[in-house]
Amino acid sequence: MTAKTIQPLARQEIKGSELFSSAKPKILLTSVFGPYGKDDEYGSRAMNPMELYHNQVTRTQGPFSLRMFHRSWGLMLIQANIEAPCLVLDFPTLDRFIEEIKSHRFDVIGITSIIPNIFKVKKMCELIRQYQPHAQIVIGGHIANVPDLNERIDADHIVRGEGVRWFREFLGEDENRPVRHPLIESGFGTRNAGITVEDRPGDVAATVIPSVGCPLGCNFCSTSAMFGGKGKCVNFYQTGDELFDVMCQLERRMKVRSFFMMDENFLFHKKRALRLLELMEEHEKSWSLYVFSSANVLKTYSIEQLVRLGISWVWMGIEGRESQYQKLKGIDTFELISELQSHGIRVLGSTIIGLENHTPENIDEAIEHAARHDTDFHQFMLYTPIPGTPLHAELSAQGLMKDESEYHLSDIHGQLIFNYRHPAINDEQSAEFMRRAFDRDFARNGPSTIRIVRTTLAGWKRYKNHPNACIRDRYAWEAREIGSTFAALVGGAKLYYRNNPAMRRKISALLKEIHAEFGWKSRVFSAIGGWYVLRKIRAEEKRLAAGWTYEPKTWYERNAAVSDRPDAPLCRYATPRAAVQSVPLPIPTLVNLEEPVMV
Repeated sequence: MTAKTIQPLARQEIKGSELFSSAKPKILLTSVFGPYGKDDEYGSRAMNPMELYHNQVTRTQGPFSLRMFHRSWGLMLIQANIEAPCLVLDFPTLDRFIEEIKSHRFDVIGITSIIPNIFKVKKMCELIRQYQPHAQIVIGGHIANVPDLNERIDADHIVRGEGVRWFREFLGEDENRPVRHPLIESGFGTRNAGITVEDRPGDVAATVIPSVGCPLGCNFCSTSAMFGGKGKCVNFYQTGDELFDVMCQLERRMKVRSFFMMDENFLFHKKRALRLLELMEEHEKSWSLYVFSSANVLKTYSIEQLVRLGISWVWMGIEGRESQYQKLKGIDTFELISELQSHGIRVLGSTIIGLENHTPENIDEAIEHAARHDTDFHQFMLYTPIPGTPLHAELSAQGLMKDESEYHLSDIHGQLIFNYRHPAINDEQSAEFMRRAFDRDFARNGPSTIRIVRTTLAGWKRYKNHPNACIRDRYAWEAREIGSTFAALVGGAKLYYRNNPAMRRKISALLKEIHAEFGWKSRVFSAIGGWYVLRKIRAEEKRLAAGWTYEPKTWYERNAAVSDRPDAPLCRYATPRAAVQSVPLPIPTLVNLEEPVMV
């Protein structure tokens, strides 16, 4: 059977509903099977675990590495927005996936994946054909960028782009009704310093997905390519009113006051962001927002606006020294990051290793340039031309892309080797340079979680007496555990670094600041709790040295239309009431921003 590559915003000649005998076909949506952090025959790699931070940010920080998992948010969004009975199987084992498709009949089975997991997708398609030959197989996610995917796997539909509208149209449902927002905790299974954090209501931020795609469209960005390319994005919530309404519902139902805004450049939509700020102040919301933003967009806001909007964490591309990217043109990233941190805004900087101008002779200078930013977290990724991106097209035209016989596709995950011929760096060097970058940042700046405490404390000291009650309250909430839990963490780190004079001095100075603000309480926690944390750190070191890996639990959820699986928890979502009351618009709306303008 040959797969049909379908653009999600194009009208199909034959609706999927015409293929099914029942009015409401049964849907299974699943991620690829585990394990995810071990080498196996299906392409899993020990150095490509299902952990964003440990994979790409804190990779060599050992027991101090931030460990956590994130749900497959796209599957949750689709499930909440279709009327057909739909089950989500997230992070299954291979046996659990086989059990599901052997035991229950489905009309449609959708799989989401990234490109390195292509061999798992291939295996899952083969199993579906074996056990459910009648089922329509739908493949989505970043893997859909592979141009000849229909020749590599046996699927019926390959969906490149936004899936909610595609599924609604495929199932014969109203594709223009407002997008319900699933109730998503931004992460689960958080672990650091050998301690797994017990998630209490309100401790974990709620994920909010205002838009998908990126209006800036860097040439290497697979996300931008997947949703239409440079200048295009799909907005689920057009206005600040719609967004505020959804966030209020999440606040009430999830008991949260912090939000991870899963939008590639949230602050780019300035009119929406400033309207959200107006509503937050009108209704006295002391919310914390964690956002992605480019440097040029951040500079269009005053620091006062960012603080009032509750921006407390920013993921920002630094890319590399003398970067070609316009989003960094004329901006002193050192000055910008220092200013943000001085106001308690934590920064995750992102740097590319293996740019065109990188050589074995200048790579240490490039790495030191990144490390000197002293961001709270720092991501390092190889310069990788992903299929579908302008960079891939450019290097293909130059004849620089390697043949797939020269590498294993599962190794092209941005942390090991290039899939093209770099003019100066070979595969062995690329792997070594990546590790060197992580090691240098860690050795120079220390554990990221300790840096987070430092920046949060700076914000608390600056704003604890601010005349605006909402700002004062937000900073107090963010600093609520510095004198206890985090004092113990810093105390444990100080003990751990007893034989490293430079790092011990840095951590001791931070602990002195904490004691000056929180007094005897922090002294007790750092003294007694510090020894407890040190024991946990040492135990974690031994566990990691023995080859221990961290795997996510399997999730199994149903929507309200599923009546025969009461054992599966019911997915929950918020309905955007403001969108219903506003002027009707096709939702989501494809926005073309070929010439981006700050509104």
